[in-house]
Formats: sequence, structure tokens, C-alpha cells
Amino acid sequence: MDLFFNSDDRKVAVVTGSNKGIGLAIVKGLCSKFPGEVYLTARNVENGLNAVKSLYKQGFHPKFHHLDVTNYESILKLKRHLEESYGGLDILINNAAIGYPHLSDVPFHIQVKETLAVNYFGLRDVCNVLFPILRPHARVVNLSSSQAAIKNIPGECIKERLSSDDLTEAELSKLMESFLIAAQRGAHKEEGWPDDSYAVSKVAVNALTRIQQREFLLDEDREGIVVNAVHPGQIATDLTRYKGYQNTTQGAQIPLYAALLPKNVVQPIGSFIWWNKQIVDWINGPIPLI
Repeated sequence: MDLFFNSDDRKVAVVTGSNKGIGLAIVKGLCSKFPGEVYLTARNVENGLNAVKSLYKQGFHPKFHHLDVTNYESILKLKRHLEESYGGLDILINNAAIGYPHLSDVPFHIQVKETLAVNYFGLRDVCNVLFPILRPHARVVNLSSSQAAIKNIPGECIKERLSSDDLTEAELSKLMESFLIAAQRGAHKEEGWPDDSYAVSKVAVNALTRIQQREFLLDEDREGIVVNAVHPGQIATDLTRYKGYQNTTQGAQIPLYAALLPKNVVQPIGSFIWWNKQIVDWINGPIPLI
């Protein structure tokens, strides 16, 4: 297979939020399949180092770097390290995410604030800081969800804006800020938002993925960079309260597939990829049942 990397280069991959769950399984998979350094990152240093030790005992040898996606200086430190040590970045997998159970007693506006801080704004900031050091033919994978369908947004005006081919990152961020403000006022439902902060955050991830890929395609200096969003399946992790029907090794397969797409790939590009490699239209549907 004509993979995008050149074996003569010193390549590097980064997985955010990867001390447990799908992220840890992705790191393990990259250590097996990617001919370069693999960075396991976590906001809790002790948890991250323990995860690295556990993989070493299994015969895998990732490196660790602290990363809190909600802390801009933390992201900048990672960028400086990658620049100084490798001169660039070849794979970025944005896995870090949080979610609240539907019956959570945490006030909804707090759920929205904290969920968006990690799942959308944190992901966006990681991309904006690290994208300038992506090398030609780099791969970016944004972890999404089966809930990331436009049909989960009640408001027709909001749907139209999120679906627009001309949507910009700045406009998307303003939409997410408007959701937060509406939730703080207790007016999110009347303004067209659902009672589901996680779904909104993942719809935003899909919209951001389209924007990112469009901008790379328009930039003649950014050769062959591919960005995709993926739904890994219904995985039994703490995020899903262990209600999934697949394990984390299975859940890592589609992120790994997207991260290792060959050079000059035509599809999927800027797409929403289901766990079985199906490209799903999250705007017009249909959305698979599982």
C-alpha cells in the first residue's frame, strides 16, 4: 500500500486524550502500524505516564507529552516540542472529549460550557496551533459520534447555517458561543437548540472538519493534507457508561484507517466516516441505525 509517509523521514503522530479508552487503543494501534514516533497525551501527567508504562509492558513504546486541550499554553508547548524535535507533524488524532449522561444533575449550562470547551473549542485550538506544522500529506482525524447529525438540531435557521458550504470557522465558533449564551439564559430550546450538549459539540466537529478540508484544498502550499471526522462505533468506555457493544480495540479501527490513508487518496476527504468505513452524509442523511 502506498502510504503517505516516506520511510526516510522521521515521522511523528499525536493522539489527544489518549491515556485510556479509544485513545489508548489508537496509540497502541499506531505503535504497531505507523513507522514513526507516537505520542500519548493526557492532561493528567500521572495518568498519562501510567498509560505509557502499561503499553511498554505490552511491548509498545509510545512517548508521553502533557496536553490539556483547554489550556492554550499547554498546546503551544506541545507545538514547540514537535517543531524542535521533529520539525513538523504527520498525524493528528483529536480524540479528547467529555460527555454527560442524559440524567445528569449538573446544570445544563454548565454541561454546555464544559462539553464545548473540550469537544469543540479545545479541538479547534489544537488544530489552529498545530496545523501550521503539518507536513505535506499529513492526516488529521477528528473523533465524532453517531449523534453528530444535523437532524439533531431542532432550529431550521441553525441547521441552515451549520449546513452552509460557505460556513467559516469564525461563524461556527460564534454559533457555539450563541448556544452557550442561550443555555446560560435557559432559552436554548426556544432558540432552536436541543437538550444535548454532546450532540451539538459533535455536529460542530463535523462542520469544522468540512471547513478545515476546504481550506486545505484551497491552499496550494498545503499539499495532500486530509482531514476526516469518524464515528468509531458504540464503544464500551467510561464516556458511554460502558453501554457500547464494541471494545476499544474495535473502536480504534476507523480512526487508524483514516490516519493511515494512502498518498493521493481521493475519498474519503473532509468526510464523516462511519465505523464500517461507510461515508455518511450527516447533513442530508440517511444516518445508519448503528
